[in-house]
Amino acid sequence: MKAANRFLTLLLLCCPLGAAPAHAEDGYDLWLRYRPLAGSARTALAARATAVVAPGTSPTIAAAVAELERGFGGMRGHPIARARSPADGAIVLATAAQARGLGLGLDAASLADLGAEGFRLRTTTARGKPVIAIVANTDIGLLYGSFRLLELAEQGASLAKLDLRSAPKLQLRVLDHWDNLDRSVERGYAGQSIWDWWTLPDYTGPRYTDYARANASIGINGAVLNNVNAVKESLTARYIAKTAALADVFRPYGIKVYLSARFSAPIELGGLKTADPLDPAVKAWWAAKADEIYRAIPDFGGFLVKANSEGQPGPQDYHRSHADGANVLAAAVRPHGGVVMYRAFVYSEHNAADRARQAYDDFKPLDGRFADNVIVQVKNGAIDFQPREPFHPLFGAMPKTPLMMEFQITKEYLGQATHLAYLGPLFEETLESDTLARGPGSTVARVLEGKVDPYRLTGMAGVANIGVDRDWSGSTFNQANWFAFGRFAWNPDGDAKAFADEWARMTFTPDPRFVAPAVAMMMGSREAVVDYMTPLGLAHQMATGHHYGPGPWVSDLARPEWNPTYYARADAKGIGFDRTAAGSDAIAQYAPALAARLADPDTTPERDLLWFHHVPWDRRMASGRTLWDELVTRYDHGVATAGAMQRTWQTLAPYVDAERFAKTRAFLAIQQREAQWWRDASVSWYQSLNHRPLPADSPAPAHPLAFYRAIDVPFAPGH
Repeated sequence: MKAANRFLTLLLLCCPLGAAPAHAEDGYDLWLRYRPLAGSARTALAARATAVVAPGTSPTIAAAVAELERGFGGMRGHPIARARSPADGAIVLATAAQARGLGLGLDAASLADLGAEGFRLRTTTARGKPVIAIVANTDIGLLYGSFRLLELAEQGASLAKLDLRSAPKLQLRVLDHWDNLDRSVERGYAGQSIWDWWTLPDYTGPRYTDYARANASIGINGAVLNNVNAVKESLTARYIAKTAALADVFRPYGIKVYLSARFSAPIELGGLKTADPLDPAVKAWWAAKADEIYRAIPDFGGFLVKANSEGQPGPQDYHRSHADGANVLAAAVRPHGGVVMYRAFVYSEHNAADRARQAYDDFKPLDGRFADNVIVQVKNGAIDFQPREPFHPLFGAMPKTPLMMEFQITKEYLGQATHLAYLGPLFEETLESDTLARGPGSTVARVLEGKVDPYRLTGMAGVANIGVDRDWSGSTFNQANWFAFGRFAWNPDGDAKAFADEWARMTFTPDPRFVAPAVAMMMGSREAVVDYMTPLGLAHQMATGHHYGPGPWVSDLARPEWNPTYYARADAKGIGFDRTAAGSDAIAQYAPALAARLADPDTTPERDLLWFHHVPWDRRMASGRTLWDELVTRYDHGVATAGAMQRTWQTLAPYVDAERFAKTRAFLAIQQREAQWWRDASVSWYQSLNHRPLPADSPAPAHPLAFYRAIDVPFAPGH
C-alpha cells in the first residue's frame, strides 16, 4: 500500500467493529450514511465529539457545522451540541487567525503548504481543553476537513491521536454531466438528469444540496451542467438564470458551475453570419455573452468545449486551429477569472488511417499556442473509454500546454449500470503509467500535477454517472466510481484499493468480515470485464449504437472507425491493429524510449498486445499457450470471475440490508449471464475466422454464431 495511505490504515485497524444490524436502505445516502456506531467505537466517539465550536459565520462554515452535527449526531445516536468556546471533546473549526485566538498553538506558517483548499486534523488542546482541531487557511478548507473527520469516524478509525494534513494536488476537479435539457442523459444509466430545468430557477429541491454535499465530501469543486454535445439554448438568458439558481445552491460547498458552449452560438443566438473565431464581431459576441453570464453568476467557472468532433461545429469549419477556437472563448472569460476546458476528443471520417492518431495529430502542433487560461482536456486513452486502453500519447507530449485528464465514471462499454466494474484500478493504471517524456518517473499523474512540465492550470474531469435514481448511480457499487474519481482528482498518486476500502466501510459496514471480501471482489471486477469483453488489447468490440453487448462482426457502418472489425482486424492468420511503423505508426506518438519498447511485440505488455500489433494466432505467449488459446482462456477467466463475485456476495448477506443486497445479487446474476454471452459470441466469431479448436478444457459456445449475430438490444438506456 502506498505511503500516503499508511496512516489511515493504522487508524482503521485500531478499532474494528462488530456487525451492526442491517436496516433497509435504498442507497440515497451514498457514503454519508452516518449510522450509529457499535460498541466501543460509539462509546469512544461520545467522548471525543461532544460539541462543535466554529467562530466563522460564512455559508460555508454553516454547511460544515451542519454536516458535523448531522454526522456525529447520527454516529453517536444522539445530538451533538454547538458551543462558543472549547470544551472537553469539542471539535474546533478555525482558520490560522482564529486558531491563535482559541489557543490551538497553530500559526499561519504551519498551514502555508495547505494552500486555499487543504486542511489539517489534529488532536490537541484549546485553552487547556482536549479537542479535535480542524484548521485551514480558508473556510472551504475547513469544510473539506470536516468531511474527512467524519469519514474517519464512519470508517471506525480512532480519533485519539490525529495529526493528518491533506491538500489537493490538482486545481480543477470537475464532474462533466452529459445531460440534455429534456432531462435525457447521454451515457446515463441512472434515470433522468437530476437537473429539472423545467422547474428551475424557482424550485431548488433538497437533492441539489445533497449532490453538493456528496461532491464536497470527496473534494470535487466543479460541475459542467450540460452535455458536451451542446445546444444553443444553454446560453440563453432563460437558462443562465436556471444555472445561476444551481450555482447559488452549490456555492457554500465550494463548487463552481460551468457550461458546455456550442461553438456556433454566435450564429444561432447572435444572428451573425459566421462563428469564425478570428472575426471581430464573433469575439465581441462571446465577450458580451461572458459578461452576461458573470452578471448572473459572479463565480462562474468557465466553458467546456467540444468542437469539430462527431459533427459538432468548430474552428476548423473556418480553416482555423483549435487554439484559435479556444482562445476566443478564453479572452471572453479572462476578465472574470474564468477558464476554458477544451476537449481533445476529435476524430473525423476524413481520416481513415487510425482514429487513435487523430487527437495527437491535431493538438501536438499547437503546443504553446493556447491562451494561459485554457486547459486541454484529454481522455485517458486515444479511442473512447474502453475497458482498457494504453494511456493517451498526448500526456507528456505538450510541455507548453496544460493538460487535464478526462475519465469516464459512467460505464459506457463496461456493462453500463448492471455490471460491477470498480474503475479505481483503471484510474490508477492510467495515472501510474510512465510516459518517459522526461525520463523515468514521468508518470501521467506527475504530468497532470505539473511536475513534469510546469503547468499553470491542473485538473481532472469525470463524465458523471448521476441521475434521479434513488441510489444516484444506477447501482450501489457504481457509487464507488464516483467516490474513487473524487479521491484520485484530489490525489492522482492515490491507491485504488485504499479508496475501495474507505468506500466499503462507509457505504456498508466497517466490519472486516465484510470489508476484506467486498474489496477483493471490487479490485478484481474491472479486470474481469476486460477479460470477458476485450482481452489482450482488443478494443471497441461492442455492438452498434447501444455499446452494450458484443458485436465483433459488425462491419457495415458508414464510417470505418465505427465498426468493431476496424479495431480487431481479425482474419484467418491473426488478429490485432498494427500501430507500428509498418502500420499506422501511432506508436511513434509516444516518447522515443517507450515507442521503442512498444514497437516490439516481445517487449509490449501482453495486456496491450493487440492494441499495438497484428499477430498470428499461433504466437507463443508468456503462459506457453498460443495466442488463440490464451485469448479463449482470458474470456473464460472473465466469466469465472463473474461467477465468483456472485458467490462472494451471497456470503455477505448478514452484513448488508435486504434491499441493497437483493439489488446487487440480481445485478451480479445479470453480469454473469452476460459475461457468458460476451465470451460465447466473441469466441464463435473469431473461431469462424481461424477455424482453430478450443483449448481442451474450454467448453464450446452454447449456440451457433448465427444465434449471437441475431440478438438485438433495442431501447437500451443512455441514448
